[in-house]
Amino acid sequence: MSENSKQPDSLPAGAAINPEWERTTLEKLLMATVREQRAARRWGIFFKLLTLGVIIFALWAYVDGNGADMENMGRHTALIEIDGAIESEGSGSADVVIASLNKAFSDVGSVAVVLRINSPGGSPVQAGMIVDEMLRLRKGYPNKPLYVVVDEICASGGYYIAAAADRIYVNKASLVGSIGVLMDGFGFTGAMEKLGVERRLLTAGENKGFLDPFSAQSDKQKAHAQAMLNEIHQQFISVVRKGRGKRLKETPDMFSGLFWTGAKAIDMGLVDALGSVESVARDVIKVEDIVDYTTREGLPERVLKKFGAAVGAGAVKSAYGNVKPQLR
Repeated sequence: MSENSKQPDSLPAGAAINPEWERTTLEKLLMATVREQRAARRWGIFFKLLTLGVIIFALWAYVDGNGADMENMGRHTALIEIDGAIESEGSGSADVVIASLNKAFSDVGSVAVVLRINSPGGSPVQAGMIVDEMLRLRKGYPNKPLYVVVDEICASGGYYIAAAADRIYVNKASLVGSIGVLMDGFGFTGAMEKLGVERRLLTAGENKGFLDPFSAQSDKQKAHAQAMLNEIHQQFISVVRKGRGKRLKETPDMFSGLFWTGAKAIDMGLVDALGSVESVARDVIKVEDIVDYTTREGLPERVLKKFGAAVGAGAVKSAYGNVKPQLR
Protein backbone atom coordinates (compact mmCIF):
# COMPACT_ATOMS: atom_id res chain seq x y z
CA MET A 1 0.00 0.00 0.00
CA SER A 2 1.31 3.45 -0.94
CA GLU A 3 2.14 6.11 1.63
CA ASN A 4 -0.65 8.47 0.33
CA SER A 5 -3.33 5.80 0.78
CA LYS A 6 -2.55 5.28 4.47
CA GLN A 7 -5.33 6.29 6.89
CA PRO A 8 -4.56 8.88 9.59
CA ASP A 9 -3.82 7.50 13.02
CA SER A 10 -6.77 9.51 14.47
CA LEU A 11 -9.39 7.73 12.37
CA PRO A 12 -10.82 4.43 13.53
CA ALA A 13 -9.76 1.37 11.66
CA GLY A 14 -11.87 0.87 8.55
CA ALA A 15 -13.23 4.45 8.55
CA ALA A 16 -13.51 6.00 5.10
CA ILE A 17 -11.72 9.24 4.28
CA ASN A 18 -13.84 12.07 2.81
CA PRO A 19 -11.54 13.93 0.45
CA GLU A 20 -13.91 16.97 0.68
CA TRP A 21 -13.91 17.29 4.48
CA GLU A 22 -11.64 20.34 4.56
CA ARG A 23 -13.81 22.28 2.10
CA THR A 24 -17.01 21.20 3.88
CA THR A 25 -15.69 22.29 7.26
CA LEU A 26 -14.56 25.65 5.83
CA GLU A 27 -17.96 26.22 4.21
CA LYS A 28 -19.72 25.51 7.50
CA LEU A 29 -17.48 27.99 9.33
CA LEU A 30 -18.06 30.65 6.67
CA MET A 31 -21.83 30.14 6.77
CA ALA A 32 -21.83 30.37 10.59
CA THR A 33 -19.86 33.63 10.38
CA VAL A 34 -22.30 35.04 7.79
CA ARG A 35 -25.28 34.10 9.98
CA GLU A 36 -23.69 35.83 13.01
CA GLN A 37 -23.01 38.96 10.97
CA ARG A 38 -26.59 39.02 9.69
CA ALA A 39 -27.95 38.62 13.24
CA ALA A 40 -25.68 41.40 14.49
CA ARG A 41 -26.89 43.68 11.70
CA ARG A 42 -30.53 42.87 12.49
CA TRP A 43 -30.03 43.66 16.20
CA GLY A 44 -28.16 46.84 15.29
CA ILE A 45 -31.04 47.96 13.07
CA PHE A 46 -33.53 47.07 15.82
CA PHE A 47 -31.78 49.18 18.47
CA LYS A 48 -31.34 52.09 16.06
CA LEU A 49 -35.06 51.99 15.25
CA LEU A 50 -35.89 51.73 18.95
CA THR A 51 -33.75 54.78 19.76
CA LEU A 52 -35.31 56.70 16.89
CA GLY A 53 -38.76 55.74 18.14
CA VAL A 54 -38.00 57.00 21.64
CA ILE A 55 -36.72 60.31 20.25
CA ILE A 56 -39.76 60.74 17.99
CA PHE A 57 -42.11 59.91 20.88
CA ALA A 58 -40.32 62.41 23.14
CA LEU A 59 -40.62 65.12 20.48
CA TRP A 60 -44.27 64.28 19.94
CA ALA A 61 -44.95 64.43 23.69
CA TYR A 62 -43.18 67.78 23.92
CA VAL A 63 -45.08 69.29 20.99
CA ASP A 64 -48.38 67.81 22.14
CA GLY A 65 -47.84 69.02 25.70
CA ASN A 66 -47.02 72.52 24.57
CA GLY A 67 -49.73 72.61 21.94
CA ALA A 68 -52.26 73.27 24.66
CA ASP A 69 -50.69 76.71 25.09
CA MET A 70 -52.18 77.70 21.73
CA GLU A 71 -55.70 76.77 22.71
CA ASN A 72 -58.14 79.35 24.03
CA MET A 73 -59.25 77.96 27.38
CA GLY A 74 -61.26 81.01 28.41
CA ARG A 75 -61.17 82.58 31.87
CA HIS A 76 -59.75 80.18 34.40
CA THR A 77 -57.77 79.77 37.61
CA ALA A 78 -54.19 78.65 36.92
CA LEU A 79 -52.87 75.87 39.16
CA ILE A 80 -49.24 74.89 39.78
CA GLU A 81 -48.25 72.10 42.17
CA ILE A 82 -45.07 71.59 44.19
CA ASP A 83 -45.15 68.12 45.71
CA GLY A 84 -42.03 66.95 47.51
CA ALA A 85 -38.65 68.38 48.36
CA ILE A 86 -37.40 71.68 46.99
CA GLU A 87 -34.36 70.46 45.08
CA SER A 88 -32.72 70.58 41.67
CA GLU A 89 -34.82 67.68 40.34
CA GLY A 90 -38.56 67.04 40.49
CA SER A 91 -41.62 69.25 40.81
CA GLY A 92 -39.88 71.44 43.40
CA SER A 93 -36.93 72.46 41.24
CA ALA A 94 -36.56 76.09 40.24
CA ASP A 95 -36.44 75.23 36.54
CA VAL A 96 -39.74 73.36 36.67
CA VAL A 97 -41.62 75.80 38.91
CA ILE A 98 -40.39 78.93 37.12
CA ALA A 99 -41.37 77.55 33.71
CA SER A 100 -44.84 76.74 35.05
CA LEU A 101 -45.22 80.16 36.66
CA ASN A 102 -44.33 81.95 33.44
CA LYS A 103 -46.85 79.92 31.44
CA ALA A 104 -49.58 80.54 33.99
CA PHE A 105 -49.02 84.30 34.27
CA SER A 106 -48.55 84.90 30.54
CA ASP A 107 -51.75 83.09 29.52
CA VAL A 108 -54.36 85.73 28.71
CA GLY A 109 -57.12 83.49 30.06
CA SER A 110 -55.68 83.03 33.54
CA VAL A 111 -57.34 85.30 36.11
CA ALA A 112 -55.15 84.31 39.08
CA VAL A 113 -52.46 81.78 39.91
CA VAL A 114 -52.70 79.23 42.72
CA LEU A 115 -49.54 77.49 43.88
CA ARG A 116 -50.40 74.33 45.82
CA ILE A 117 -47.51 73.31 48.07
CA ASN A 118 -46.92 70.02 49.86
CA SER A 119 -43.24 70.14 50.82
CA PRO A 120 -41.01 69.61 53.86
CA GLY A 121 -38.43 72.02 52.43
CA GLY A 122 -35.05 71.59 50.77
CA SER A 123 -32.50 73.73 48.99
CA PRO A 124 -32.35 77.44 49.92
CA VAL A 125 -30.88 78.15 46.48
CA GLN A 126 -33.79 76.57 44.61
CA ALA A 127 -36.33 78.19 46.94
CA GLY A 128 -34.65 81.57 46.56
CA MET A 129 -34.71 81.38 42.77
CA ILE A 130 -38.42 80.56 42.81
CA VAL A 131 -39.16 83.44 45.20
CA ASP A 132 -37.27 85.92 43.02
CA GLU A 133 -39.31 84.86 39.99
CA MET A 134 -42.57 85.04 41.93
CA LEU A 135 -41.81 88.62 42.96
CA ARG A 136 -40.87 89.56 39.39
CA LEU A 137 -44.06 88.10 37.95
CA ARG A 138 -46.24 89.73 40.60
CA LYS A 139 -44.73 93.06 39.65
CA GLY A 140 -45.08 92.38 35.92
CA TYR A 141 -48.72 91.20 36.24
CA PRO A 142 -50.14 93.39 39.04
CA ASN A 143 -53.73 92.42 38.19
CA LYS A 144 -53.11 88.67 38.59
CA PRO A 145 -52.94 87.67 42.26
CA LEU A 146 -50.73 84.79 43.32
CA TYR A 147 -52.11 82.59 46.09
CA VAL A 148 -50.62 79.60 47.90
CA VAL A 149 -52.72 76.69 49.12
CA VAL A 150 -51.00 74.40 51.62
CA ASP A 151 -51.70 70.68 51.46
CA GLU A 152 -50.26 68.41 54.19
CA ILE A 153 -47.11 70.38 54.98
CA CYS A 154 -45.47 73.65 54.04
CA ALA A 155 -42.30 73.76 56.08
CA SER A 156 -38.93 75.47 55.81
CA GLY A 157 -38.10 75.85 52.08
CA GLY A 158 -41.75 75.27 51.23
CA TYR A 159 -42.79 78.14 53.50
CA TYR A 160 -39.90 80.25 52.16
CA ILE A 161 -41.69 80.09 48.80
CA ALA A 162 -45.18 80.51 50.23
CA ALA A 163 -44.26 83.73 52.05
CA ALA A 164 -43.75 85.48 48.69
CA ALA A 165 -47.41 85.00 47.65
CA ASP A 166 -50.24 87.51 48.08
CA ARG A 167 -52.13 85.24 50.45
CA ILE A 168 -51.69 81.78 51.96
CA TYR A 169 -54.53 79.32 52.60
CA VAL A 170 -54.26 76.17 54.70
CA ASN A 171 -56.18 73.28 56.16
CA LYS A 172 -56.57 73.55 59.92
CA ALA A 173 -54.37 70.45 60.36
CA SER A 174 -51.67 71.44 57.85
CA LEU A 175 -48.14 71.79 59.24
CA VAL A 176 -46.60 75.23 58.66
CA GLY A 177 -43.36 76.94 59.63
CA SER A 178 -39.93 75.49 60.47
CA ILE A 179 -38.23 78.80 59.68
CA GLY A 180 -34.63 77.71 60.11
CA VAL A 181 -31.59 76.26 58.37
CA LEU A 182 -29.56 73.14 59.03
CA MET A 183 -26.41 71.45 57.83
CA ASP A 184 -26.08 67.84 58.91
CA GLY A 185 -23.58 65.04 58.56
CA PHE A 186 -21.66 62.42 60.55
CA GLY A 187 -18.27 62.22 62.25
CA PHE A 188 -16.40 58.92 62.55
CA THR A 189 -13.16 60.03 64.20
CA GLY A 190 -13.89 58.29 67.54
CA ALA A 191 -14.82 55.00 65.88
CA MET A 192 -11.74 55.16 63.66
CA GLU A 193 -9.51 55.65 66.69
CA LYS A 194 -11.00 52.61 68.45
CA LEU A 195 -10.62 50.49 65.34
CA GLY A 196 -7.08 51.66 64.71
CA VAL A 197 -7.95 53.22 61.36
CA GLU A 198 -5.84 56.15 60.18
CA ARG A 199 -7.30 58.86 57.92
CA ARG A 200 -4.84 59.86 55.19
CA LEU A 201 -6.18 63.06 53.63
CA LEU A 202 -3.93 65.28 51.56
CA THR A 203 -5.10 68.78 50.63
CA ALA A 204 -3.75 71.97 49.10
CA GLY A 205 -5.40 74.62 51.24
CA GLU A 206 -5.86 74.25 54.98
CA ASN A 207 -9.67 74.17 54.79
CA LYS A 208 -10.07 72.01 51.67
CA GLY A 209 -11.08 69.06 53.86
CA PHE A 210 -13.80 71.18 55.47
CA LEU A 211 -16.59 68.98 56.95
CA ASP A 212 -14.79 65.76 56.00
CA PRO A 213 -16.58 63.15 58.18
CA PHE A 214 -13.34 61.22 58.78
CA SER A 215 -11.38 64.19 60.09
CA ALA A 216 -11.72 66.13 63.33
CA GLN A 217 -13.76 69.33 63.08
CA SER A 218 -11.84 72.43 64.10
CA ASP A 219 -13.42 75.33 65.99
CA LYS A 220 -12.57 77.64 63.11
CA GLN A 221 -14.39 75.49 60.56
CA LYS A 222 -17.37 75.04 62.86
CA ALA A 223 -17.62 78.82 63.34
CA HIS A 224 -17.45 79.36 59.58
CA ALA A 225 -20.26 76.87 58.95
CA GLN A 226 -22.40 78.46 61.66
CA ALA A 227 -21.84 81.91 60.14
CA MET A 228 -23.11 80.64 56.77
CA LEU A 229 -26.18 79.11 58.39
CA ASN A 230 -26.92 82.34 60.26
CA GLU A 231 -26.62 84.33 57.03
CA ILE A 232 -29.04 82.07 55.17
CA HIS A 233 -31.37 82.13 58.17
CA GLN A 234 -31.48 85.92 58.06
CA GLN A 235 -32.27 85.78 54.34
CA PHE A 236 -35.16 83.45 55.18
CA ILE A 237 -36.44 85.74 57.94
CA SER A 238 -36.21 88.75 55.63
CA VAL A 239 -38.35 87.01 52.98
CA VAL A 240 -40.97 86.12 55.59
CA ARG A 241 -41.10 89.61 57.09
CA LYS A 242 -41.29 91.27 53.69
CA GLY A 243 -43.91 88.86 52.38
CA ARG A 244 -46.18 88.81 55.43
CA GLY A 245 -45.73 92.43 56.48
CA LYS A 246 -48.00 93.68 59.25
CA ARG A 247 -49.95 90.44 59.25
CA LEU A 248 -47.06 88.74 61.03
CA LYS A 249 -47.35 88.53 64.82
CA GLU A 250 -43.80 87.73 65.79
CA THR A 251 -43.01 85.62 68.83
CA PRO A 252 -39.65 84.51 70.27
CA ASP A 253 -40.18 81.04 68.78
CA MET A 254 -41.36 82.10 65.33
CA PHE A 255 -37.94 81.90 63.67
CA SER A 256 -36.56 79.10 65.86
CA GLY A 257 -37.36 76.23 63.51
CA LEU A 258 -40.61 75.18 65.19
CA PHE A 259 -43.72 74.49 63.14
CA TRP A 260 -47.43 74.74 63.90
CA THR A 261 -50.83 73.57 62.71
CA GLY A 262 -52.65 75.56 60.08
CA ALA A 263 -55.16 76.82 62.65
CA LYS A 264 -52.38 78.13 64.92
CA ALA A 265 -50.47 79.57 61.95
CA ILE A 266 -53.50 81.75 61.15
CA ASP A 267 -53.41 83.23 64.67
CA MET A 268 -49.67 83.93 64.28
CA GLY A 269 -50.08 85.62 60.91
CA LEU A 270 -47.93 83.06 59.13
CA VAL A 271 -50.90 82.29 56.87
CA ASP A 272 -54.18 84.03 56.10
CA ALA A 273 -57.17 81.70 56.19
CA LEU A 274 -58.56 78.21 55.74
CA GLY A 275 -59.08 77.11 52.17
CA SER A 276 -58.48 74.56 49.42
CA VAL A 277 -57.71 75.00 45.74
CA GLU A 278 -61.37 74.56 44.89
CA SER A 279 -62.65 76.95 47.57
CA VAL A 280 -60.10 79.62 46.67
CA ALA A 281 -61.03 79.37 42.99
CA ARG A 282 -64.74 79.47 43.80
CA ASP A 283 -64.94 81.96 46.68
CA VAL A 284 -61.85 84.15 46.38
CA ILE A 285 -61.00 84.27 42.68
CA LYS A 286 -64.61 83.53 41.69
CA VAL A 287 -63.51 81.55 38.63
CA GLU A 288 -64.19 77.85 39.24
CA ASP A 289 -62.57 76.49 36.06
CA ILE A 290 -59.09 75.30 37.04
CA VAL A 291 -56.30 74.63 34.52
CA ASP A 292 -53.18 72.78 35.70
CA TYR A 293 -49.94 74.40 34.45
CA THR A 294 -47.61 72.11 36.38
CA THR A 295 -44.71 71.03 34.21
CA ARG A 296 -44.41 67.27 34.42
CA GLU A 297 -41.76 65.14 32.74
CA GLY A 298 -43.03 62.21 30.73
CA LEU A 299 -41.35 58.82 30.46
CA PRO A 300 -39.41 59.66 27.26
CA GLU A 301 -37.95 62.80 28.79
CA ARG A 302 -36.91 60.96 31.93
CA VAL A 303 -35.29 58.20 29.89
CA LEU A 304 -33.37 60.65 27.70
CA LYS A 305 -32.18 62.69 30.70
CA LYS A 306 -31.29 59.76 32.93
CA PHE A 307 -28.23 58.61 31.03
CA GLY A 308 -26.69 62.08 31.01
CA ALA A 309 -27.53 63.08 34.58
CA ALA A 310 -27.20 59.91 36.63
CA VAL A 311 -23.42 59.61 36.67
CA GLY A 312 -22.73 63.26 37.50
CA ALA A 313 -25.40 63.47 40.18
CA GLY A 314 -24.23 60.23 41.74
CA ALA A 315 -20.66 61.47 41.92
CA VAL A 316 -21.68 64.71 43.62
CA LYS A 317 -23.91 62.93 46.13
CA SER A 318 -21.18 60.42 46.92
CA ALA A 319 -18.67 63.19 47.52
CA TYR A 320 -20.77 65.54 49.62
CA GLY A 321 -23.82 63.62 50.83
CA ASN A 322 -26.09 65.93 52.85
CA VAL A 323 -23.34 68.27 54.03
CA LYS A 324 -24.91 71.42 52.61
CA PRO A 325 -27.39 74.00 53.92
CA GLN A 326 -30.97 72.78 53.92
CA LEU A 327 -34.27 74.51 54.58
CA ARG A 328 -36.14 71.54 56.01
